[in-house]
Amino acid sequence: MNKKHGAWSKNEKIFLGLLAPILVLFFCFNTLPLIKGFYYGLTNFRGYGSYDFVGLRNFAEIFQDSRVGHSYLFTFKYALVMTIVVNLLSLILALGLNSKIRGKNALRGIYFVPNILGGLVVGYIFSFIFTYILPTIGEVTGIDFLKTSLLGSTKWAWIAIVIVGAWQGIAMNTIIYISGLQTVPEEVYEACMLDGASGWKKFKSITLPLIMPFVTINLVLCMKNALMVFDQIMSLTKGGPSQSTESISYLIYNNGMSGGQFGFQSANAFVFFIVIVAISLFQMKFLGSKEEQL
Repeated sequence: MNKKHGAWSKNEKIFLGLLAPILVLFFCFNTLPLIKGFYYGLTNFRGYGSYDFVGLRNFAEIFQDSRVGHSYLFTFKYALVMTIVVNLLSLILALGLNSKIRGKNALRGIYFVPNILGGLVVGYIFSFIFTYILPTIGEVTGIDFLKTSLLGSTKWAWIAIVIVGAWQGIAMNTIIYISGLQTVPEEVYEACMLDGASGWKKFKSITLPLIMPFVTINLVLCMKNALMVFDQIMSLTKGGPSQSTESISYLIYNNGMSGGQFGFQSANAFVFFIVIVAISLFQMKFLGSKEEQL
């Protein structure tokens, strides 16, 4: 605001004109649903009909419900494994695609294709592969492990979900790592080679510290996306077999929308939101301190 005349300048008016619609959309599609979710979490609303306020009863019962507890354990296990696998493979691929190889630009474009495909579409395709193609290969080759579908095993079904999630998630992380590697000056590597450093020592002492901000971005985004896993569960296992692959997001959707637990699952969703925010903030603080140390 112009202090002398007490009026908004032209640039300030343009800025506010651009910002206002964004704030309105953010409130309508982010803040308002969160507030309404917390409101319904204080009721015994079933998704239809009348309802009564029950206070914090739903929030208390979340910590006593064994099914919710199992879903949280599965979600955390899946998110941890996904974050490690995706980031390790993405970094290795980024180092390869960033090297001086022929046709690397075309490879980058091709490799990004899985990321633009819908999660449900990818899941249904892999469901067909796990259910029919791999068992057929197992029968032909005599490999016992492949003869039965991974999706039908309470012990291994989550591995199939990790495979599908990683296949689709690695693309974006790889692109981010490539962007980070391109910010490293070539002169730094030349000086490093003159000092006799190469291979793992060069990566540990030069590359990793310089791309640490990109590592932080990938770890936080990958963990957040993995915690919110839904499409792969919906298309591959629907939480089965025997609820062994039931994530929190799928439990909230399934029991909230068709299980008559709209109020209870609204409370669960609010708690899950707090958990995701807390984990993301912890990651950013912890990794931020690592960036300063490196």
